[in-house]
Amino acid sequence: MMQKLKIAIQKSGRLSDGSLNLIRQCGIKIPRMKGALKAEASNFPLEFLFLRDDDIPGYVQDGVADLGIVGANEAVEKDKNVDTIHHLGFSKCRLSIAIPKEQEYNGIQDLDGKSIATSYPKILGDFLTEKGVKCDIHEISGSVEIAPNIGLADAICDLVSTGSTLMQNNLKEVESIFKSEALLIATPGLSEEKKEIIDQLMFRINALQTADNNKYILLNAPKENLDTILNLLPGMRSPSILPLADESFVSVHTVIAEDDFWSKIEELKAAGAEGILVVPIEKMIL
Repeated sequence: MMQKLKIAIQKSGRLSDGSLNLIRQCGIKIPRMKGALKAEASNFPLEFLFLRDDDIPGYVQDGVADLGIVGANEAVEKDKNVDTIHHLGFSKCRLSIAIPKEQEYNGIQDLDGKSIATSYPKILGDFLTEKGVKCDIHEISGSVEIAPNIGLADAICDLVSTGSTLMQNNLKEVESIFKSEALLIATPGLSEEKKEIIDQLMFRINALQTADNNKYILLNAPKENLDTILNLLPGMRSPSILPLADESFVSVHTVIAEDDFWSKIEELKAAGAEGILVVPIEKMIL
């Protein structure tokens, strides 16, 4: 009987939504009943455990789960013996220090001797040590933003996405100390059979991420400018060129990296390209 991988996923929240969406985009069917803490894929050897995010690194270290999807902030803070398999690119945020809006801030040395409330004492402590700043760190869980308002601390260090929660609590972000995103982590020393299943899963994830980072474009190119246009479009190997009813034009099909998209489009138009169509790519296998 084929072994199954157990993967730990946050049971609720943005990271949970992003994790489940990624798994489903990989073509893996997840039957889940509301409130269930376990589920099993019907078409892939994968069993799901729905846990608190801060428990996931420990469960993966201990082998209760073979894999876990967890924020880099939790992975680094818990400092467990796990292997980082892949950066997944969603649930991006930052761990930042914030102080009351009315306070002046001239640099990290302003925090020397102050107290900071956080749920991430390790990451914060490492940052302060690196900067040569001594602070009193208050470790608390949940509602960190209220700490300065009730006199518990002079500042906070917490996850920031849009910054709206800080504004609501009359705080301003002054130092970004750690960038986080979802990671796929694994128990060290998994069996070869389980590693093969991970390879199958990573094949699907890579196809999705490559597609997200590229756009498929179709354009009409005047033959007299074709060489110039082709030099702008290296494509995966080389662009596809198809004849058109108007023999003075050809249709060019290729893929452009998302990061280069707008600059390339401007260059193509300047070179005489017309009727440029942009098509999203669902999956891209190299």
